[in-house]
Amino acid sequence: EVQLVESGGGLVQAGGSLRLSCAASGFTFDDYAIDWFRQAPGSEREGVSCISRSDGSTYYADSVKGRFTISSDNAKNTVYLQMNSLKPEDTAVYYCAARSSWIGCLSKPSYDYWGQGTQVTVSS
Repeated sequence: EVQLVESGGGLVQAGGSLRLSCAASGFTFDDYAIDWFRQAPGSEREGVSCISRSDGSTYYADSVKGRFTISSDNAKNTVYLQMNSLKPEDTAVYYCAARSSWIGCLSKPSYDYWGQGTQVTVSS
């Protein structure tokens, strides 16, 4: 059974940090890229960060660039999202998603599997 399980969300004050984890199981980790999305109340799900399958380069949405870092630990089948200098507008449910496609970074139709999400709330 394929599973993507996010953890690490919570309530934090503005300026604080959180590290989200996405533990993958049920598929060959190296055959997929696992990326991050988020969805705020009343908004569409948006891409946050992704890793290129071809060269491992990373991409960040402008709103998080310089504050968030995506990384992967292949030995643990886990992808992380380190979030620093958090702002109230970062409040959302954060999802990880897996794609076997070599293209389509942060294009929702490209993804094969989704996690259930973890809530991040940033207070002002």
